[in-house]
Amino acid sequence: MSCNGEYTMVITTCADKDSAKSLANIIVQQRLAACAQLVPIESVYVWDGKVCNENEVLLFIKTKTALYDKLAAAIVEHHEYEVPEIIRLPIVGGLPEYLSWIDETVQ
Repeated sequence: MSCNGEYTMVITTCADKDSAKSLANIIVQQRLAACAQLVPIESVYVWDGKVCNENEVLLFIKTKTALYDKLAAAIVEHHEYEVPEIIRLPIVGGLPEYLSWIDETVQ
């Protein structure tokens, strides 16, 4: 099923499982997201001129595109990083029943 830009997946990273779970609970309880999945990862990146190697937790967050701005603001408000990763990816298709569940779950 084509989605016409109606749905979005947002990705962000957190320093550890506890902070990722806390953020996921906040955004789901506020009905800004239908689901947030947590995946442990290892990140290599440049910060303050240094190459860093860190364990992090990646969140895959499913929501409606119309809620993106509110979701991004909530992530910034509750995130421990000075500059959190917030990337929006369009969902271009999906199982109609799953997409309907997103509709029923978020604001």
